[in-house]
Amino acid sequence: MTKRASRFLLKLGAGFFGLSIFFVLLFRFVPVHVTPLMLIRFVEQLTEGKELRLKHHWVPIEAISKNLPLAVFCSEDQNFINHFGFDFKAIKRSIAASQNGTKQLRGASTISQQTAKNVFLWPGRSWVRKGFEVYFTVLIEIVWGKERIMEVYLNSIEMGRGVYGAEAASLYYFKRNAKNLSRTQAAAIAAVLPNPREYSVNPPTPYIKSRINWIAGQMRHWGTLSFK
Repeated sequence: MTKRASRFLLKLGAGFFGLSIFFVLLFRFVPVHVTPLMLIRFVEQLTEGKELRLKHHWVPIEAISKNLPLAVFCSEDQNFINHFGFDFKAIKRSIAASQNGTKQLRGASTISQQTAKNVFLWPGRSWVRKGFEVYFTVLIEIVWGKERIMEVYLNSIEMGRGVYGAEAASLYYFKRNAKNLSRTQAAAIAAVLPNPREYSVNPPTPYIKSRINWIAGQMRHWGTLSFK
């Protein structure tokens, strides 16, 4: 019985490992048209009787204004280019802030971690899900590289209730394609990412306005974002 259980677990582990490698390699080249989060949110809308909304349209990173990658870089993860998926200094700051009962402007989750979570996993805070997140984060850092991670992130991240990705968000909030986003508009989209289902891009609340101004200032400081 023990041997059978061991063989089953080994086969299960090998199957998961093989499938995970396959999908990471696949999504290195193929657009991600749907994610687990999109499906989960859609089911939530159905069960809660809310307006059904799932707006998403994949576009290559060349069809996204350079303002938006820079805006999310400044807002979410300013060490994105240099770290290997994890910002350990930010993790230490987050732990210290939690112990002191203070609130940070952003958490310790990197763009790479958020991408791994959005594309391959489900929302939640369990240690099991966190373990899978670490695993997929390492994989995409190795296989995809920074530019592809940013491209998938900008196309899959939740940017409002039922609104996913740069193109859908640009059309929904500003009636223009993602390629034509201004610096302020890109900063506005980035400003709501900590809680896109509660914060408003257009019109922004006073808090979001202050976030937009801060992000725009950081964008002026950084100037450009290069993946080379």
